Amino acid sequence: MLKSPHIEVLLDVKTTLGEGPVWDAESQRLHWIDSADGRIFRSTHDGRELRSWHVGEPIGSMAVSRDGSFFLAALKSGLHRIDAASGEQELLVDPEPDLPNNRLNDGKVDRQGRFIFGSMDTLEEQASGRLYSFTPEGQLSTLDEGIVVSNGPCFSPDGRTLYFSDTWTGLIWSYDYDPSTGAATNRRTFATVDTSTGGAADGATVDADGYLWQALVYGGKIIRYAPDGSVDRIVETPVLKVTSLAFGGPEMDTLFITSMAKPPLPRFPEDGQQRGSLFAVSGLGVRGLPEPRFGA
Repeated sequence: MLKSPHIEVLLDVKTTLGEGPVWDAESQRLHWIDSADGRIFRSTHDGRELRSWHVGEPIGSMAVSRDGSFFLAALKSGLHRIDAASGEQELLVDPEPDLPNNRLNDGKVDRQGRFIFGSMDTLEEQASGRLYSFTPEGQLSTLDEGIVVSNGPCFSPDGRTLYFSDTWTGLIWSYDYDPSTGAATNRRTFATVDTSTGGAADGATVDADGYLWQALVYGGKIIRYAPDGSVDRIVETPVLKVTSLAFGGPEMDTLFITSMAKPPLPRFPEDGQQRGSLFAVSGLGVRGLPEPRFGA
């Protein structure tokens, strides 16, 4: 039975556009980013040992490498390898050199070590974005296209269903995902997002029971969807602009939530004093799944 949650500010780092939390079970560290300011953060589950890396440009998502020596980072200029010790950067591939108004956005690693990530139009108007797969061997492929703002890629517990959102469609999609080839096929609507409060689909994760959790950005809510796409639970959050979420901690039962301190465009709402904080939610009675590292 689900319990009543307790929500607290773990770190008041005032991220301009906090995003992409990733709990690395091997190192027992939480990673997250400031997408607008170009920073990667890392801390313990209780907010100690805070460290950050400046990457010099907007960042959409990141993953920890198999041996932990580098981050794979989706920057505006392409996928980069960032050395965890020195901070040195190496461009691996630029998927969209012909689309200067696009940038790379949300991403997750599949169970086989591929990085699944999307791109977006920075004005959030044109359907110029795509959904990509990048293998540890360096092969880039396109999984889907015609996307305005790519968000929320995540996988079912068996790794055979890929979930993904184009934020302003109001839809969460699911695909049949082939773990052996990395192909995503048979796109269909998994759930329709309730945008009546002004919120929209943002980052997402799947728990150990196969339920999808999604941040309703600008709506100040976290929505838990059952495997059949029905709304199972709604958690109200202290700020409107919650952006993404990840389960982690020693028992994988803490839900970490990122938020933004400043909206990216003038038409989006401002927020309260806790805007830009990293939140920790306990007492949910739910456990998450460890996220894979990037690499073979």
